[in-house]
Amino acid sequence: MGNSPSSPLADCLNSVCNGRDNCVAYPDNLLYQLSWVNRYNLDISVEPVAVTRPSNAQDVSDFIKCAVSNNVKVQPKSGGHSYANFGLGGQDGELVIDLVNLQDFSMDTTTWHATIGGGTKLSEVTDRLHDNGKRAISHGTCPGVGIGGHATIGGLGPSSRMWGSCLDHVIEVEVVTADGTIQRASETENSDLFFALKGAGAGFGVITEFVVKTHPEPGNVIQYSFSLSLGKHADMISVFQQWQDLISDPDLDRRFGTEFVMHELGVIITATFYGTEDEWTASGIPEKIPTGKVSVVVDDWLAVIAQQAEDAALWLSEVRSAFTARSLAFRANEMLSTNTITQLMNYIDDADRGTLLWFLIFDATGGAISDIPTNETAYSHRDKIMFCQGYGIGIPTLTQATRDFMGGIINTIQSNAAQSLTTYPGYVDPNLQTPQESYWGPNLVTLGEIKSKWDPKDLFHNPQSVRPAETD
Repeated sequence: MGNSPSSPLADCLNSVCNGRDNCVAYPDNLLYQLSWVNRYNLDISVEPVAVTRPSNAQDVSDFIKCAVSNNVKVQPKSGGHSYANFGLGGQDGELVIDLVNLQDFSMDTTTWHATIGGGTKLSEVTDRLHDNGKRAISHGTCPGVGIGGHATIGGLGPSSRMWGSCLDHVIEVEVVTADGTIQRASETENSDLFFALKGAGAGFGVITEFVVKTHPEPGNVIQYSFSLSLGKHADMISVFQQWQDLISDPDLDRRFGTEFVMHELGVIITATFYGTEDEWTASGIPEKIPTGKVSVVVDDWLAVIAQQAEDAALWLSEVRSAFTARSLAFRANEMLSTNTITQLMNYIDDADRGTLLWFLIFDATGGAISDIPTNETAYSHRDKIMFCQGYGIGIPTLTQATRDFMGGIINTIQSNAAQSLTTYPGYVDPNLQTPQESYWGPNLVTLGEIKSKWDPKDLFHNPQSVRPAETD
């Protein structure tokens, strides 16, 4: 535990830990920032008042009660991959509840519902579902991301157009609320809280376990990639237009997921199709997608996930770095015009990028995600069919030129849009002027009312979380 400072909060936390090793640490610990805080984005400094590592839901409850009695804000951390370090509070002085030890797993082989601990990483989710009946759920490709944040903010990945988002698989949770009570929440129990947790979870409680519906693992899977290196990004205008036309098709096969990734040297188009080679051909997609490397048929689900993780590692490494991240979301009527695409590519070519390590990622969404009404969960982007994420990575430090470059990309796209574009809170953008409106849009008023009921003093807080509604 290191040296334990003397304060009412520290005394309370130490009492909960009761001498257990690796249960709580404070800023005077020599390894505090490196081993306990472990910022994902090294460009954003943050120092929590303490980091706790509960062993069970009762520990979480007791830690929350310590925070309440000492007027300290709280944020849970699962994998710790928030682009703005929100799992660490996003600002100094918060109490972090690191869920790393909450690793329980069980499978009901009658219903095929899995119970998953709130600190489980996505790679472990994949392995445990595979080992317990060859089951699967929809989730993202970065293996170190934790389910605690992923399944409470959205959770998008290659199979989301087919199966829905990660949070669409959640049917029940165990959650500790702001008064320290260990609760169950589902569509039939504490349903208002369940609504909020499915899309805005960090502002409403600490989820200690998820119950999720699962699917049989897909059989054959087609993996496709096309890598193109060109003299300048303006040469990609027609390639991007072709890709965007493909994903804009309202009848696009839901078994298909794809990304268009721009980087310093060119573009990579990745795609996954959950079906046989004959079905892939029959879908018509091979005739419409920019042509490159021959598609590969894979019938090993774990190999598919491993390849997707390897692809993701090209631009989202597990290595902690200093970076800036910007993002936007697009409805079908907000897709980029040829003029906007041209302006964007010319801007990228002409700008001072400040780094060689940058990425602009467009990914297709919609499909099964759009089947669920916008007001059924807090996740409000059911009407979107494309997202973009821009990353500029500092080597070794982030420069203002790189920040300006990423800001210029967003401004170029936004200035050509008919209305203000919103974005998904999983691609958190700390530069947003009205983040809550952008993230939760038409659901924000309802979320504020639920927040006022369950967390009126805003215990669960980060710089962009839902705030309690104004009350008379």
